[in-house]
Amino acid sequence: MHFIARAAAFAAAFLVSPALQAEDYPNRPVRVVVPFAPGGPTDVGARLIAEKLSERAGKQFYIENVPGAGGNIGTAQVAKAHPDGYTILITVNSHVMNQFLYERVPYDPYRDFEPVTLAVSFGAVLAVNPSVPAKTVQELVSLIRKGPDKYSFASPGVGTPSHLVGEQFRVATGLDLVHVPYAGGGPVVTSVVAGHTPIGFAGLSVAAPQAAAGKLRILAVMSKRRSQLAPEIPTIAEAGYPGLDGDGWIGVLLPAGVSRDIVDRLNHEIGNIITLPDVAARLATLGFEPVGSSPEQFAEQMKLEAAKWGRVIKAARIKSN
Repeated sequence: MHFIARAAAFAAAFLVSPALQAEDYPNRPVRVVVPFAPGGPTDVGARLIAEKLSERAGKQFYIENVPGAGGNIGTAQVAKAHPDGYTILITVNSHVMNQFLYERVPYDPYRDFEPVTLAVSFGAVLAVNPSVPAKTVQELVSLIRKGPDKYSFASPGVGTPSHLVGEQFRVATGLDLVHVPYAGGGPVVTSVVAGHTPIGFAGLSVAAPQAAAGKLRILAVMSKRRSQLAPEIPTIAEAGYPGLDGDGWIGVLLPAGVSRDIVDRLNHEIGNIITLPDVAARLATLGFEPVGSSPEQFAEQMKLEAAKWGRVIKAARIKSN
């Protein structure tokens, strides 16, 4: 009987999720730093993940927004935090872009962090005011070439992922386009709808409602795959310009030196969370596609993107203050 009881206990322990095993982590609240202002898509996605982590672990994973300097301030705080798993960073791919945008970045995006997972990806869209006669990307390029100095494009701010896909498009096509930065995707869409800037690059989730109302026209998603949120919109490659995609992402990182056991537990839990039906449905409304990569895959993705966006930033001569 003792043998049977021990065997049953072992089997039960084996089936419990790694993050919920009777070990020390987490035994107190966990701080989750989002290095951007509350209310944006990154913040909403992070809160979804934190809420589910709290439910599954039985301890609170609470969001702390630390905005400023394109994410540098909050990111630097996590880089300096004690590597015990009780400070987590949830950020976007500006994490690897900022080193090329700012004269000095107060952290090393690789050496100072342990990648956990690339949780979700998302694509910006190329949208135009309905008064712009172009119905396709190729027609838009032809239109701009016929009227140099006439067109501008809006983005959510200098150095944001949407800005960089816009600059990549501008440089690759050799177009004469003036960049107009705004403080977020919402103002970009407002500007395009009003006709202040005839072209805009912003997240699909903020552009889709206005497109559905006929207030702007989306010509392409700047990603490798069509979005579940609007599968009728072609990718930029399908629109005739392969190689100009630039998926954004939300990733999870920990301070360098944290134990691999904690990395693996969080990776496992977040990978499960983003596939839960209620979470996946909410992510879809935000224009996010679940990914759930391994730590190694995430590390490799960051290096590939650093090389790619470093070239774009240099070619476009972009600098942030």
